Amino acid sequence: MSGANVMREWYKPFEIGLLKTALIISLSVNILLLTVDLLREESIAYGILGIIWICILILTLPTSQNRMRRDGSLISSGVLIAIGLVSFLEHPSLFDLWMEAWLILPGLIGLYWLSSPHVNRWSTVPISISEIENGLARNSEKSKPLQRIGKHIILLHFAALVMLPVLWIIDISLSPGNALGGDFADDFTSEHFDTILSGESFWIWAGNSMIVSIGTTIAGLALSIPAAYAFSRFKFSGRPQAMFSFLLVQMFPGIIIIVPYFMVMKSLGLLNSHLGLILAYSVTALPLCVWMLKGFFDTVPKELEEAALLDGCNRFEIFARIILPLSLPAIAVTALFSFLAAWNEFLLALTFNTSNDMYTLPVGLASMISATGQSWGDFAAASLLVSLPVVILFIVFQRFLIEGLSAGGVKG
Repeated sequence: MSGANVMREWYKPFEIGLLKTALIISLSVNILLLTVDLLREESIAYGILGIIWICILILTLPTSQNRMRRDGSLISSGVLIAIGLVSFLEHPSLFDLWMEAWLILPGLIGLYWLSSPHVNRWSTVPISISEIENGLARNSEKSKPLQRIGKHIILLHFAALVMLPVLWIIDISLSPGNALGGDFADDFTSEHFDTILSGESFWIWAGNSMIVSIGTTIAGLALSIPAAYAFSRFKFSGRPQAMFSFLLVQMFPGIIIIVPYFMVMKSLGLLNSHLGLILAYSVTALPLCVWMLKGFFDTVPKELEEAALLDGCNRFEIFARIILPLSLPAIAVTALFSFLAAWNEFLLALTFNTSNDMYTLPVGLASMISATGQSWGDFAAASLLVSLPVVILFIVFQRFLIEGLSAGGVKG
C-alpha cells in the first residue's frame, strides 16, 4: 500500500470522532434515564429502543472512504430523532423534553455533521494529499473549541439536573396551598414565608441553632488546634495509638453512642440545654478536625520555627505569630465543617431536647410534618430559610480562604 493510501485510511474529519464521543455520552445518560422511567412507572420501550439505535449508530459510523456506511449512519441518525420525538409526544412535558433531548440532539448533530461537505467528500471520493493536510489543519483548529463547548453543555445539563430539586422546593414554597404536585410556576404567593417569619417558633429554633453552632465552632477550634499542633510537632508516648483511636472512633456510626450520651447528659443535668449539645457536637467532630489540621500543620516547614527560636521567640509566640497565620485556610475549613455539622445535626438534638423551646432548626422542621397533616408549603419555605445561612457562609468563607492563603504565603 502506498503512502498516499495509508494517509487516506488514517485520516478522518474531526466530526466523526466528536460524533462518536457524543453518542457514547448519550448512551450512558440514556441508560441512567431508564431508571427514571422505572421510578415513574412508565414504559421503557422507547428508552430501550433508543439505546439500541445509539449502539447501531456508533457501530456503523464511517471509519474510512465508504459511502454506504455514511448513508447508513445518516438514516440511523434520522431514526434516532424519530424515536425521541415519538417518545416525547406520548408524554409532552418540560422534563420529558429534556430526557428525549439526549436522543434528539445526537441525531441532529449526526445529520448535520455526516452531511457536511468535508465528511461527504471524504466518504465518497478519493482525496489528495494536499486535501488531507488541509483537513488535519482544520481538525486541529476546530476540534478543541468544539470539545470545550461540548464539555460545557454536558456540565450545564448535569448542573440543571442537580438544581431540579432546589427549583422544586422553591416552586412549592411560592405556590398557594400545600400540594407537592401541580404545574411548575403556575402561581406565586408569599403566604408560606409570611407564616414562617411571623411565627415565634421559627425564631426560637433559629436562635438555638445559632447558639449551638457558634458554640460548637469555638469549642471545636479551641480543642482541635492545640491538639493537632501537638500531634504534628511533638513526639510523645502513646502518640500513634491516640491518632489511631481518632480514626477508630470515626469508623463507627454515630447512632451507637446515643444511649451512652443520653445517660451522661442526664447524669450531668445537661438535657434540654445548649451546653449539652455543644459538648456533644464538639466531641463528635473533634477527631476529624484534629486530623484535618494535623495534615496542614505537617506541611508548614519546621525551619520557620527553628529560625524563630534562634530569634528569641518562645513556643507560644511561634504558634501565635507564625503557625496560626499560615494555617488560616485550614482553620477556616475546620470552622466551617464544625459549624455546618452542628447546624445540620438532627438525631442528637432530637434525643437530648424534649421541649419545643429548645429545638434546633432540623428538629423544628421535622415537627412541622406530622401524621395528621403536612404543611409542605410552610416546610419548603422554612427549608429555604434554613439553607440561606449555609449558602452565605460558603460565599464568605471562600473569600476569606483565598485571603488567608495569600496572607500566609506573604508572611512565610
